[in-house]
Amino acid sequence: MVIAVTGASGHIGANLVPTLVEAGEQVRVMVRQDRRSVEGLDVECIEGDVLDKSVVAKLVDGAEVVYNLAAHITLWRKDKRAEVNIQGPRNVAEACLNAGVRRLVHASSIHALKDHPLDEPIDEERAPADETVNRAYDKSKAAGEREVRQAIEKGLDAVIVNPTGVIGPKDLKLSRMGQVIYELATGKMLALIDAGYDFVDVRDVVFGMMAAMEKGRTGERYLLSGNHVTLAGFAKIIEAESGVAAPRWTSPMWLAQVGAPFSTAWAVILGQEPKFTSASLEVLRGNQNILHDKATAELGYNPRPTADTVVDTIAWMRQTGLLPPKVQR
Repeated sequence: MVIAVTGASGHIGANLVPTLVEAGEQVRVMVRQDRRSVEGLDVECIEGDVLDKSVVAKLVDGAEVVYNLAAHITLWRKDKRAEVNIQGPRNVAEACLNAGVRRLVHASSIHALKDHPLDEPIDEERAPADETVNRAYDKSKAAGEREVRQAIEKGLDAVIVNPTGVIGPKDLKLSRMGQVIYELATGKMLALIDAGYDFVDVRDVVFGMMAAMEKGRTGERYLLSGNHVTLAGFAKIIEAESGVAAPRWTSPMWLAQVGAPFSTAWAVILGQEPKFTSASLEVLRGNQNILHDKATAELGYNPRPTADTVVDTIAWMRQTGLLPPKVQR
């Protein structure tokens, strides 16, 4: 069968597409100029983005299954590109309806759900982010889900998955956490912040998405969480694998919050994205208990330990030349 994938050049796409090809599927991908994720793979490439309805229609024409991975991730400032998170799902869902696609798997985010109350675990019943939420990214992801649900009401067979913080191999564009792993493994990060997050292996997300395609119930969401790890614990794992000492100083959260506006202002001057912002700090001190019980029960989802992911990520970075070879002791 033909399987279409949007956002194929991203981190999840770089792991999903080869897995589909290895399974013998006929794969059609939407890419832009960066095609590193599909180099050497027997796939059909369609250049464009999800904001172009004609390109989306061409992508899904004749496809039995569609994975919608296209998204714009930012915790910095409101960005017009965030429309990808709203108009993109709308265009993809409408095209799937028109083309008679058998099933759409929409990759959303844990950010589509409200973080508070912090003392209650997050599961699939948590309310979606709305206007009471400050972060524009969260609201855009929730709005994208609403677009998909409107298409479901019109007869589309679709399921939604919500990964947490995705890390792992084939992070070709180096996500923010990929950059953190790189800086810790090279000794370029001088300090940590007293906080943590739920990290999930990209390969487990791929498994969860493919299982949702096969076993997921129409209209349901499945949280694809991993393990909550403090940044200090994360750094210790990297230290053990890389041999590079972790930063010895950890900033208390209050001090990081004081410094966030200055970090943002300096980044604007340099024309770069800041190392951390008030919004990203809010995420790091957010809910520490994100459940994946439903995905485990219905999809057979079982995320691996974070340490295994870090070891494999560093090995991939060495293989690609991002990091020097491991020194044998």
